[in-house]
Amino acid sequence: MKTLVLIGLFLPLAAAPAENPIEYSSESRFQLDLAVPPAALASFFPAGFTPNVATQGAAKDCNLRLVFIDRVSINGPDGKPVGKGSNRLVYLVAPVKDPSGANAQLVIGGITEDAGDAPGPFGVYLLATTHKMERTLTDAGESQDWDFAAGGGEHLSLHIKFERGVGNKTNPTETKFYSAKTPAFFQISREERVLDILRNVTTKPADRVKQFSLKGGGGSYAKLFDGTEKVLSWDNIVWINRSVMLP
Repeated sequence: MKTLVLIGLFLPLAAAPAENPIEYSSESRFQLDLAVPPAALASFFPAGFTPNVATQGAAKDCNLRLVFIDRVSINGPDGKPVGKGSNRLVYLVAPVKDPSGANAQLVIGGITEDAGDAPGPFGVYLLATTHKMERTLTDAGESQDWDFAAGGGEHLSLHIKFERGVGNKTNPTETKFYSAKTPAFFQISREERVLDILRNVTTKPADRVKQFSLKGGGGSYAKLFDGTEKVLSWDNIVWINRSVMLP
């Protein structure tokens, strides 16, 4: 009787691509999900990027997000502050499919109060000529006022007063954020957050928005905010912790 001897061939597994951490931040945000004119939005898209508009759920019909951000602390991998160590800005980011077909976000614009952050890592941030952020907390609720304007006439401002609630902590997510100006560049953002949806036209939670006004447009943003834009979701992001990496 013959005996068969099986010889296993073991090949080393391919190493995962290295990621280089560049900063960590703790932030609070207010996010508006918008539906803006598709043709105007498409003019910001580099070749190979296409809209990724949800057809159901809380983000249904959203093709652009307007996010007001208080970067409370910004630290490097060594734990030391990066730049001024904090910043306030507003940016415009679109949910997209990247050229490979993967889900991603495309940063198409923004206004920042920190001169060291303009044009910023994505090359699209404008330096604010005026900027303001005020938050007021009372037993009855919270009010937020954000106002950013740039030298070219671009302006984005928000006033909201709402009844505070208890937000949900989301599972950690990892997302690629691409630059609309330099589409080969992207950052990887790992995030944990507590999200409190105050009003949503699709899921229709209890409406806790008491006062609201939004103004946007001017300069390169005029075609996005032509009066036909619609707000779809009002999201108070109580806190968000981010780790940002380069591939």
